[in-house]
Amino acid sequence: MTDVLYLDHNATTPVATEVAHAMWPHLTTEFGNPSSATPHGRRARAAVDRAREQVAALIGAEPDEIIFTGGGTEANNLAIRGAAAVASVRVAVTSAIEHPATVAPLAHLHAEHGWQVHEQPVDAEARVLLDAFPDGPIGVGTLILAHNEIGTLEPVAEFSTRVQAAGGVAHADAAQAVGKVPVLVNELGVDLLSIAGHKLYAPKGVGALYVRRGTSIAPVVRGAGQERGLRPGTENVAAIVGLGAAAELAGGLLAAEGVRQTALRELLWDRLAAGIPGLIRVTPREETLPNTLMVAVPDMIGADILEAATSVAASTGSACHAGVHTPSGALLAIGLAPEAALGALRLSVGRSTTESEIEGAAVALAGAAALQRG
Repeated sequence: MTDVLYLDHNATTPVATEVAHAMWPHLTTEFGNPSSATPHGRRARAAVDRAREQVAALIGAEPDEIIFTGGGTEANNLAIRGAAAVASVRVAVTSAIEHPATVAPLAHLHAEHGWQVHEQPVDAEARVLLDAFPDGPIGVGTLILAHNEIGTLEPVAEFSTRVQAAGGVAHADAAQAVGKVPVLVNELGVDLLSIAGHKLYAPKGVGALYVRRGTSIAPVVRGAGQERGLRPGTENVAAIVGLGAAAELAGGLLAAEGVRQTALRELLWDRLAAGIPGLIRVTPREETLPNTLMVAVPDMIGADILEAATSVAASTGSACHAGVHTPSGALLAIGLAPEAALGALRLSVGRSTTESEIEGAAVALAGAAALQRG
């Protein structure tokens, strides 16, 4: 549907043309197994090694610190459960607004292994507050780098310092951040960092985990020795090559796209605020993703607005179960009233988004809100 205005780049991004071109040979003629000693296998191994260098370069890591996974969720599980498996202290620290890919592994540690999980509160801009850090030793600390709904950038560097000072391993879920803002592992000070390919114009089903040299984690899946034994199984060469190409492409576009997408985000806010009375801005103006704008229309249902705005593809800040809408836990955690949180819309622009599309989307959303208001 070419007439649909796509403002859902935080959900997924299209595969970049350059990425698809890089992948194509490995979907057709270059079909070798990287673990094989045949010429086909050696070429596949060289392609995987090259992708490892490309991903490492984007985040300021060394190639041997990159472990390829099946996506961001798997990377989070490997980081959290893998670090927990070798930890001497069963205490974890996180925030109250994490992605389910972090919440679920922590819940598993709590339910199945008796871990204590401390959730740090957040302020009205969804920025984690570190004053309530638990006393005593910590086994694992995990914090989202850029919030997937609101866009807020979290104080990961300070969080890492505190976790490590308490003897713990520090992990950042950077799925929404990598490729949108500069992410350098040495500046963040993390031991582990997760990447999701489909958030930065690579295909779905591929990701990576940065593992700082000297950091001990155990594999979650058992098998052969691929990926330093931490992620066994024959590598998905085509997808890995795609992730490498996407990382290199992102590095070249990062600065310019950050400026351009910030301008588009603010234009969208200006147009929506002028067209929808009482609109609440949830996303902060500073220290946030350049492409993300979450707003809330009080006393309305975000899903109803999007259903009426048929020309706009975006996400809401609520879930619907058996016809009952429930507000996002993250929005409630920042103090937004439930009647406002139910009207949340997450609008995320991308590399292909234009000013004319922003203007059109604002008109469509404002019209849909007016229609729903009656």
